[in-house]
Amino acid sequence: MAASDIREQVDLIREAFAYTERFRGSTFVIRISNEIIDHPNFPQHARDLALLHNAGIRIVIVPGARKKIDEVLDRYNVKKHFVGDIRVSDPESMDLIKMAAFDVAHRVMTALSGHKITAVIGNWVRARSRGVLDGTDYGRTGLVDRVRVEAVARSLEQGHVPIFPCVGHNDSGDPFNLSSDELAGTVAGSLNAKKLFLLSADPVMSTPDWQVPEGVQILEDGRIFRMTPAGVSDFIKLNPGKPGLTALNTAAAACREGISRAHILDGRQAGVLLKEIFSNLGMGTMVFADAYERLRPMESSDVPGILEIMQPLIAEGILVERSREELESTQSDYWVYAMDGVVHGCAALHPGDEQIAEITSVAVDPRYAQLGIGAKLIARLSEKAADEGFRKIFVLTTRTADWFLARGFKEGTVADLPAERREDYDLKRNSRVLIRNIDMDISTG
Repeated sequence: MAASDIREQVDLIREAFAYTERFRGSTFVIRISNEIIDHPNFPQHARDLALLHNAGIRIVIVPGARKKIDEVLDRYNVKKHFVGDIRVSDPESMDLIKMAAFDVAHRVMTALSGHKITAVIGNWVRARSRGVLDGTDYGRTGLVDRVRVEAVARSLEQGHVPIFPCVGHNDSGDPFNLSSDELAGTVAGSLNAKKLFLLSADPVMSTPDWQVPEGVQILEDGRIFRMTPAGVSDFIKLNPGKPGLTALNTAAAACREGISRAHILDGRQAGVLLKEIFSNLGMGTMVFADAYERLRPMESSDVPGILEIMQPLIAEGILVERSREELESTQSDYWVYAMDGVVHGCAALHPGDEQIAEITSVAVDPRYAQLGIGAKLIARLSEKAADEGFRKIFVLTTRTADWFLARGFKEGTVADLPAERREDYDLKRNSRVLIRNIDMDISTG
């Protein structure tokens, strides 16, 4: 096996361990659509859920039952009635709806029991009627009134996996049919979950199938990577009537209610949950409410990770070798790009004489280069240089001149360097000198 392949596998293992440690004790709410429970890959999803549970992550499952409810109602010749995406549930059909919902929940419980996981189907939701809207009486179609958090917490403390069928009851014991999407979002908020996952049978959202507003990040393969709740609103306006919008609305609503991240996944893909949880790039579309990505000053604990990112570039002669001691002694000059607490890029701004500062050590994990990390670091350090009164910034480079030239730098000479750096210039390395005025706009794309 090639050394680069070994390094990539080791990096993935390290990343997985880091996330496992971070999420141990956290609660994940996972809504699984009926189509996925019927899919050939569902047994693998059950195995992955068991792995997460055994890793110390608290799992709560909300199974969708729309397909099964339709099948049961058709079997008994009961007419189905929808207003938009909402089912109108007659009181006479509720016994059949309950039968279907609990059947699907029982299938999930059985699949988990095959991995020695104790799952519990509970009546943890107090519901209320949706009522009459725009002249339509929704009958026994309901909304979540309250989640019995204490009872669910006790079940989680006992090491169980709670399963929420899409049925709730009011104080009089009357049953109501609930949307699994709305139920999952409400349960996640009530339990203060770390993440909400929405597994459906819809394809991964990507261009050019979807129109994308500004601010929504797209990866090189066209996958729509992530957006804010505000971005979701703009996104939906551009894509009316498309499948998957319900999940987007659910994800955005959950983030507005305090869930930091909601993930929309194509559950037909094997291993999609683990890939989404244990890697920064994942496999789906994420809606996020907090500062998912951020540029910040380097901390001492970042140094080992930064050295690891730098090492391949040093080996190729792109970067000058730097020791741990050198990084620590100039720590205040360095900024990093971190996602979920993991550093994926760095750069340094070293002050100089004659109102000229130097940018060095621009290094990015190649797996995340498509996120524009290098350009974002350069833009941030340019702002910092301007704040500190510098007029120009320069870089010395042997292999990456084209990248810097594309970001506003111009060819210079050794004579353009501050006196101290002219004296230190390594003639043997023969680096190209690139300079730019810091009042120029630098793209962070």
